[in-house]
Amino acid sequence: MKSIIKLLNICTILIILVTQNVSSEEKKIVEKDHEWNFYSGMFDFSDNGKRATLFGIQHQNESLTRDSFLGTLSPVTGFMITADNATYAYTGIQAQYKIGKLNVIPSFTPGLYGEGNGKDLGHILEFKSEVQLSLDLFSNSELGFSYNHISNASLGDNNPGANSYMFNFLKKF
Repeated sequence: MKSIIKLLNICTILIILVTQNVSSEEKKIVEKDHEWNFYSGMFDFSDNGKRATLFGIQHQNESLTRDSFLGTLSPVTGFMITADNATYAYTGIQAQYKIGKLNVIPSFTPGLYGEGNGKDLGHILEFKSEVQLSLDLFSNSELGFSYNHISNASLGDNNPGANSYMFNFLKKF
């Protein structure tokens, strides 16, 4: 648990340092280009033996957003850690569909998983499929809920998968 708190403190300090020394004109550009998703929830809630609290951060560069026939697509990159020191670093793609103030955001992100003292998912390469629902409540901020499934697509001998849910706070910087 101490390592999770240290990681969150480091992430917070880095975000403050990155955004603090930017002039007001440059900051307006940065605010439109970067969205950070801070989330926390329950990793593998459907497995009583290996369920664990999780914390994560995800970045989306909105200058790379593209409209297509599949919706508004953009790359995402993130990292999560559980209370059992299991980690998952990922990068992939998400789509965004706006329905008034509601945002529906499905994503697919391959990544590298380290089990730490947590659940053995069977392989270092894992794939995360996720759907997030969020509401535009504040200026440049959203609150949301997401559900994901992580699986190795039978690359390993063992493929138990993990189902997780998270509460999200999204902020454009």
